[in-house]
Amino acid sequence: MSRRRSNRPLVPNAGAALDQFKADVMRREGYPAARPEEVKYEVAKSLGIPLNSRYNGQLNTEDAGRIGGQIGGSMVREMVRLAQQKLAGSRPPGGAR
Repeated sequence: MSRRRSNRPLVPNAGAALDQFKADVMRREGYPAARPEEVKYEVAKSLGIPLNSRYNGQLNTEDAGRIGGQIGGSMVREMVRLAQQKLAGSRPPGGAR
């Protein structure tokens, strides 16, 4: 089975909400992005990785992964925290499952 990767969200029209979530999470991490699409440039700058808005052919995969990992890792941690919080609030009284 072939695995196709895409930058498109599975849920139609969820892109704007995901971008806003990314910006909010990264703001809490100390990256004051004015717009969600600027987050990757702020992360790259803080890591000392030259990233620009046009051509990044000089960027090696390790550096690209460091940028994406910083952003994606923070987003995943926040999603897990939110899910745990929701699950903890939805348990019946007495701790029964």
